[in-house]
Amino acid sequence: MFDSPIEVCRSGLLGIVLVAVTIPASAFDDPDSASTAADARWSLVQARETRSDLRFPNAGALAQADSPPASPNSLSREFGDRSSYVIPALEILGFQFLLNRYNNAFSGTDDYRVTAETIRNNLHGPWVTDNDPFSVNQFGHPYQGAMYHGFARSAGLGYWEASAYTFLGSAVWEIAGERTPPAVNDQVASGIAGSFFGEPLFRMASLVLENGESIWWRELFAAVISPPVGLNRLAFGDRFTPIFSSHGASYYSRLQIGYSRTVQGTELAVNDFKRNAFIADFSMQYGLPGKPGYDYTRPFDYFTFDVTGTSANAFDAIGTYGLLVGKSYGKGDDSYRGVWGLYGSYDYIAPQTYRISTTALSLGTTAQWWLAQTVALQASLLGGVGYGAVGSLRVTADNDYQYGVAPQVVMLLRMIFDDKASVDVNARDFFVRGITRNNDNIARADASLTWRLYKQHAVSVKYLWTRRDSTLAILGSRAQTVATLGLYYTYIGREGFSAVEWR
Repeated sequence: MFDSPIEVCRSGLLGIVLVAVTIPASAFDDPDSASTAADARWSLVQARETRSDLRFPNAGALAQADSPPASPNSLSREFGDRSSYVIPALEILGFQFLLNRYNNAFSGTDDYRVTAETIRNNLHGPWVTDNDPFSVNQFGHPYQGAMYHGFARSAGLGYWEASAYTFLGSAVWEIAGERTPPAVNDQVASGIAGSFFGEPLFRMASLVLENGESIWWRELFAAVISPPVGLNRLAFGDRFTPIFSSHGASYYSRLQIGYSRTVQGTELAVNDFKRNAFIADFSMQYGLPGKPGYDYTRPFDYFTFDVTGTSANAFDAIGTYGLLVGKSYGKGDDSYRGVWGLYGSYDYIAPQTYRISTTALSLGTTAQWWLAQTVALQASLLGGVGYGAVGSLRVTADNDYQYGVAPQVVMLLRMIFDDKASVDVNARDFFVRGITRNNDNIARADASLTWRLYKQHAVSVKYLWTRRDSTLAILGSRAQTVATLGLYYTYIGREGFSAVEWR
């Protein structure tokens, strides 16, 4: 694919974290960013706390306080007759042409000197598994696919239509964007993971625009999150100014900035391993279950999104899980409500000791239970299988990793105590069976306590544990364990922890 532009792609996601530092996370929620408006809302929250008829006075009231009415610019089915099938196709081809020319000029290889003969050879030749650098294949390609997806979505096309554009756009690049043989692994990363990655970016950008006046910094913030959204709104004026409606989704966003230290480590023979690191992390849960009248009728009406950057290795992790097709359960006065169905996911995890990336389909459920009047539990449990790549950072070559089938299990838990605190426990387990009889099992879990200090401001303590067990055909079995302890300043996007009141 590309080498130099990978830095541009990486900066796009890091931009989400960096811009979130300078623009409050409440940009997603608050129609008026002025401090007086925030104070007024907080006063309303405090007034609600005195009412005895609310099971969860603060966070529940806010989460239930039905989302702002749909923007007058929002249309029920994307952009209606303003949508276009031609414009995103031309944008994808134009983007690929510019990317090819850039790579041809600056990559230092002849991989991008495409001719009619190389296109013909790729059309008739076999598909292979390439061995480009890990960050290129596992991050650069999905981000490139997310751009394709964003062009189609911001032109008014539905999720499945945009997914088709993403898949076909990836195939065009594999055949005509490079002279090297087309790669199956790249098609999965760009054509499938690109949609799983691009849809959350599109929805978060739309959410920024939906919940407030169309002022310059909202437009800029939306463009940083999803560049195709900003481009189409700027280039086509009124045609693509309608804003995708969230349908009043309840959501929880959080920005953390802090410091972590390695407290346990085995097999840390890594060049320049850094035991101390500064960390910036942004996460969002969108479409939290339990809100009356919110139906999961569109793909990604529920999703999670996490991105983490560190001073130790710049770009540490991305994870996104979205409900593709599902059905809700729990009605009336039930203390539990949720949704179950088929989820699509994309993971990229690359701490200092190993790296893994998967694109997967999973069956699972996301739910919320009221365990007591002021205690709520939000949980997701997913199990599925995907296609993944795994390798070690103990080697010098960036292309020393393997592909394989990747069964995986994901568990996400949040226990919310009134409007005071939350306990989060997240666990992921990936098993990658390589085609060369090398097997890897990677378990990653974290537990954190967040305590609200004042309004949206909180402090968090997080323990992160990860273990990699490898069975290598030549070297035998090896284990690698690392654990860190971190202290974070946390900015909560909503003035509470977003437990959803069901009545």
